Amino acid sequence: MTPLERRKPELIKATRKRRIAAGAGVQVQEVNRMLKEFEQMQDMMMKMKGGGMMKMMKRLGGMKGMPKMPF
Repeated sequence: MTPLERRKPELIKATRKRRIAAGAGVQVQEVNRMLKEFEQMQDMMMKMKGGGMMKMMKRLGGMKGMPKMPF
């Protein structure tokens, strides 16, 4: 993937996905799945940036039945 494609995976057109799949020896569905996971990971990293992980852990610690997190 080019740097632009990594920043904006939605720019990858079907023909490009076919070439990527052929070069990797997989089906286009695998490329689509990988791109979806990549976008989800980008979203998760953005949420964790700036203390987002601590906020998420505190919310989890406040749930019933969950042990308190030592933060």
